[in-house]
Amino acid sequence: MTVAFRPRPSVVRRDSGLYGYERALTRRGLGPVAGVDEAGRGACAGPLVVAAVVLGRPIDGLNDSKLLTASRREALYERITATAEAIGLVVIPPGEIDTRGLHKSNIDGMRRAVARLSCEFGYVLTDGFPVPGLPVPSLGIWKGDQVAACVAAASIVAKVTRDRMMIALDECHPRYGFAVHKGYGTVDHRRALETYGPCPDHRFSFSTVARSGAGGVMGENEVGAGVA
Repeated sequence: MTVAFRPRPSVVRRDSGLYGYERALTRRGLGPVAGVDEAGRGACAGPLVVAAVVLGRPIDGLNDSKLLTASRREALYERITATAEAIGLVVIPPGEIDTRGLHKSNIDGMRRAVARLSCEFGYVLTDGFPVPGLPVPSLGIWKGDQVAACVAAASIVAKVTRDRMMIALDECHPRYGFAVHKGYGTVDHRRALETYGPCPDHRFSFSTVARSGAGGVMGENEVGAGVA
C-alpha cells in the first residue's frame, strides 16, 4: 500500500519525545497509531514473539525493552496491558522458523499481529524495517523502540511474553539454562549444547545449533539477527 504520509525530521522534532510520531500522525488524521516489534530474533532456541500495540493514555518510562531492567519491564507490561486500546500477539515456534526462515517468519508475524488488533487504526510503525502488505500506511523506523512510544510498548509486550515462556520452558529442559539466557547463544548455553546436544525447542537451522552436531543449514537464519 502506498504510504500517504511519511514523517520527516522537519515534522517530527528530535526533542519531541517518544510520542512525537504518534502526535504528528494523529494531527494528519492517521491515528490511532499501532506499533510493532518482536523479541527473540537473535536467539537460537525458543519462539519468536511479535506484538502489535495501540496505546491508550500516555505511559511514562517507555523505552526499548532491552534497555530496561526485568522488574521495570514487568511493571510497564502490566500498565500497557491494562490501558492499551488493543494488543495483537503472535508466537512463532522454532520449527516454523526453521522451515520458513527467520526474516520471512518475522515479516509474516508482524502482519499477523497487526491483523489481530481489535480496534481501528490509521497507521503502523514497525521497528527496523518496512513490512509490506499491511492494511494501512506504514513506516519502518530504525531503532523504533527507542523513538516511538507504541513501538517501545510493543517491544516490552513481546519481550515479557517471551521471557515468561522461556522460564516455563526451563522447567521442561533445565539442563540448558533457558530461564537465565532466554535461548540466546551465551557461553553457558553453547557449552550445554556441546554437552547434551539440542532439544526440540532449539532452532536447528541456526549455526550455533548446527555446530553442536544437530545438522541443518548453517548460519542462514542468523544473518542480521540481533538480540531482542
